[in-house]
Amino acid sequence: MEIDTLVTPINNNEQPDSEAQANKRRRKKSIVWEHFTVETVAAGCSRAYCKQCKKSFAYITGSKLAGTSHLKRHIALGICPVSRQKNQQNPHSRTAGSGNIADPPKKRARATATLAGIPFDQDRCNHEITKMIIVHDYPLHIVEHQGFIDFVRTLQPQFNLISFDAVQGDCVNMYLREKQNLLNLINGIPGRVNLTVDFWTSNQTVSYVFLRGHFIDGDWNLHRPILNVIMVTFPDSDDCLNQSILTCLADWNLEGRLFTLALDQSFSNETVMGNLRGLLSVKNPVTLNGQLLSRNCYARVLSRLALDVMWAMKETINKVRDIVKYVKTSESHEEKFLELKQQLRVPSLKDLLIDDRSKWDTTYHMLVAACELKEVFVFFDTSDPDFRMTVSMAEWKEVETVCVYLKFLFDAANILTAQPYPTANIFFPEVAKLLMELTHAAMSQDPLVRNLIKPLQEKFDQYWRESCLILAAAAAMDPRYKMNHVERTFTDVFGENAEPWIRIVEDGLRELFLDYILQVLPWTAPNVDEGNEGMIKTETSQEGSLDASLFSVDGFSDFDVYISEFTSNQQTKSELDQYLEESEVPDELEFDILSWWRLNGVKYPALSRMASDILSLPVSSLSADSVFDTDIRKMDSYRSSLSSLTLEALVCTKDWLQCESLSPIDFSDALVKMEF
Repeated sequence: MEIDTLVTPINNNEQPDSEAQANKRRRKKSIVWEHFTVETVAAGCSRAYCKQCKKSFAYITGSKLAGTSHLKRHIALGICPVSRQKNQQNPHSRTAGSGNIADPPKKRARATATLAGIPFDQDRCNHEITKMIIVHDYPLHIVEHQGFIDFVRTLQPQFNLISFDAVQGDCVNMYLREKQNLLNLINGIPGRVNLTVDFWTSNQTVSYVFLRGHFIDGDWNLHRPILNVIMVTFPDSDDCLNQSILTCLADWNLEGRLFTLALDQSFSNETVMGNLRGLLSVKNPVTLNGQLLSRNCYARVLSRLALDVMWAMKETINKVRDIVKYVKTSESHEEKFLELKQQLRVPSLKDLLIDDRSKWDTTYHMLVAACELKEVFVFFDTSDPDFRMTVSMAEWKEVETVCVYLKFLFDAANILTAQPYPTANIFFPEVAKLLMELTHAAMSQDPLVRNLIKPLQEKFDQYWRESCLILAAAAAMDPRYKMNHVERTFTDVFGENAEPWIRIVEDGLRELFLDYILQVLPWTAPNVDEGNEGMIKTETSQEGSLDASLFSVDGFSDFDVYISEFTSNQQTKSELDQYLEESEVPDELEFDILSWWRLNGVKYPALSRMASDILSLPVSSLSADSVFDTDIRKMDSYRSSLSSLTLEALVCTKDWLQCESLSPIDFSDALVKMEF
């Protein structure tokens, strides 16, 4: 606030003394007095009057001085009606130095910046420009564009412009700093890491392998960072895929710490899968062993089913697309359409849209909106004689049927776009529900529904049989579900044949749990005489797990003997048995499973580690923005022209910065409880 000191109030009828004259001169230095006069209205009280609109404002009351900020706002913000009207009539009359408050002299503007006390920081500006380029996918050359240069110079003349090479180096440096932070986080997690593989194409002769890690940290936060973006010349080559995975494992110290690997069947065959099992089992002999190597990307499975539906009904869908385009590509057509909608009082709140063929969900939304507005389309030719209605009522009925089953697929896929990303436990009931919906539709008496859905049901049933066991294991780690829910679901799906599937899940959980016992229990090698040739002396790692498989000459391992003695000597049941036999937790709407395991980790030290690895299992290899893609994503020509290091820096750092911007989980508000 600008304060004009005034000791003696001004009286227009008196001759001001020397002190008043000095104060008056100080007051007149403010540009505000070109627009206001001060008049004494009572003893010790003076008010300021606008010369334009004659409105009065407080200025001096007794010993208190109101200052001039409110007077400046009256003129500068256009509050004064007379001044505002003049400016509107002659907007170009306001020039610097004209005495207008809205355009103060440059000298005064510099003084204001100095008083603000904000020093110019070139390094910080460089950092923010680098971050801006990474987060918003701007081309690195933007720093050399004339428009950008002019804009920055207007904001800050002191800014030293940076070159393409400089900003490229800044991007790589930011990537390396963030990578070290992420590496420190991964090195500190108690469990293992899951890995997904996705492929991008380009207009050039190269493709790109995206490797994303999935893990839960020590504070029970789920992370899904992109770890590597690797350029490959021959994406169909086994060596390219194997080398990409080995590069990722080496970069992030994941040898021996990989829990599962998932990729899509479009990029794999039995030969590729066999090679990967052999390659990865060497470093991950206990938990991987080929059993948790998946090639079923849930998002791509759903996209293929949606595309099958739309292909089967392509002629009818094309007709709907044409009439929607007729309305949406002309403002006059759309106005007539909306007027007719109001006249017919159609209650739909959906807006028509032209779909994007690269995103199948946009086609679904287009069909839903068109169906709700079909009555308007039927009568639209009365408002527009050029409109030719090509969709019959029977075809509208077909579109409504398509929308019903596309909605099942849309709802299933939409879960994958949630933020924060869902844990693996929620997918078992969702996948089972979708399977039963499709199975029921495949037996429909309506031939249209039966013929449309039966091929989908057969394909999805194959996905279910290949994935249900690992999804069931994740559901069993949900204290609201446990094995009781798994048993009920398998019974609903498989009927009398459910028992073998249930046993496979139970046996798999117990076999897996034995491996995690060694991570938390103290292991002391048995005292063995050097002369005893029947046993081999054992050693343990610093984390308490075995360094190697230990075998005796008679075929039994020390591990088997230890587990047998440990389990037989326990007066209580194992953590896994105790957890599964206890009552399920009430299914609260806001239940947070990660908070529950965080609070109950003390009670289940080994089982909680196993739960963290299982709950972070990925069911999809795609990012949230690619869930509804109808084709493999393509790297644009600009990014393809960048070096492999620069490209990886831009893609990975953007992903990491976006993850950092998400709010952390507040465990204090989670509806969980510790069990005793």
